[in-house]
Amino acid sequence: MADKTVSKHLTNLERQFAANDPILQKTAKIFQELDEIEFELGLIDNDETTARKTSWWPIVSTLGGYSPAKSEFINRYLGVQLNTSRHKFTVLQYTPQATTATLPGTALDADHRLPFYQISRILEQTAPGEGGKINAYLELVTANSAKLKNKLVIDAPVLNPNQESPASALLRKYVIGVSDLVLVFTDLFEADAELIKDTLSTIVAHQDSNKFLFVIDHSEINIDPAKSQEIAASWQRRLAGLGIHTGQFAVLSQSGDTIAFDQRFNNLNNARSYRILDSLENSILAIDQVIMPEVEDALNTWKERSNASTLIVLSFIIMLLLFAEIAVGILDLVFDPIIGPIMVLALVAVMTPLHMIVSRVHAKFVIKQLLKRQDQLNLTENLVGLFEKSLGFWRTLLPITDPVGRNKKNRKRLIGLIEQSKDLVQALNDQFSHVQQVDYRGPYDAYPYPEAEE
Repeated sequence: MADKTVSKHLTNLERQFAANDPILQKTAKIFQELDEIEFELGLIDNDETTARKTSWWPIVSTLGGYSPAKSEFINRYLGVQLNTSRHKFTVLQYTPQATTATLPGTALDADHRLPFYQISRILEQTAPGEGGKINAYLELVTANSAKLKNKLVIDAPVLNPNQESPASALLRKYVIGVSDLVLVFTDLFEADAELIKDTLSTIVAHQDSNKFLFVIDHSEINIDPAKSQEIAASWQRRLAGLGIHTGQFAVLSQSGDTIAFDQRFNNLNNARSYRILDSLENSILAIDQVIMPEVEDALNTWKERSNASTLIVLSFIIMLLLFAEIAVGILDLVFDPIIGPIMVLALVAVMTPLHMIVSRVHAKFVIKQLLKRQDQLNLTENLVGLFEKSLGFWRTLLPITDPVGRNKKNRKRLIGLIEQSKDLVQALNDQFSHVQQVDYRGPYDAYPYPEAEE
């Protein structure tokens, strides 16, 4: 088998992190080793990479209710006046150009460097017919704001009972999952309880990730620090009643104090690193815990159906022999020391290719089911590739249901990758236990989209 070439995406990432972030540079190398294993198993093509499962940009997202607090804060904090679509999920990205530009949702869906990559496929699976309407849900807006450099902001639309749909709920859940920091404006909790039910459950599910900053908007008045603490404590008790027990609180007042936001924004690079390392570990574990079991189930189904069909054909042949025995006494020939073995060999010669043909036919039906299962699990790996690699001649004839590559050698390789990823997490932890400053830059300073060079 030919060796896998390194994905251009990984090559660019390694180059970007070589000088200023050795942890993410090493992470990219582990992704490369994982790619080699998945390529050997037929799970990805030569030009693909598992590193595309998550965006390598630091990501901030915003959630809010009916009031203009969220949009006003974004404009004020970024220092720009943005006129984004209030009903779309808007990705904000830095540009050195003075004027803003708005790009369609397809720009996000097609670019693996950005969040929402191939989200149309997930939308179609959840809400048939909506995958082709990606421009109705997403947009990319570029803005000349220094605070957007080397990060992305995803501004979620306000909750609207007339526009909320399964697709919107899925996108909001997705955004919370991929974000390193989520600014939750508390007017969200003033909306109808049924309307925020899905969003609330997603926040509760992710609350231990330390990604939430709850923003209490009182920007129309001036509030002293003591009063701010009192307001935050009140909201903390209220959210605890909703099942939210963790998260940081910030009170916006006329003073315009943004220290809490600046601190969280400055820590985005570390949060991003932990998220990518978590994605790496999950991708490694998924091979043994998800991919192999799914393909093994498919092989079992295929084997059972193929063997049953072959037995039916063999039973038919035996019935013909019984009728022949009644008619001409053919069984005497079966026990003949010369003719008998020849007849057995002839039967094997007929049944072997017949079994192969039957198995191939059943494999086509199982592949269709496996593709549906792959979509349901939202896997980027090609389960069919591994399944087809496991349909060799001897595997078809012998009672083997383990997928190709499910062996001690590959399991040892995967364990080694897990250990390497955990070592990188420890190295990242060590950065906080030593007094040192690390000069982080975003992954696309020299690999921008769209033009983002200074």
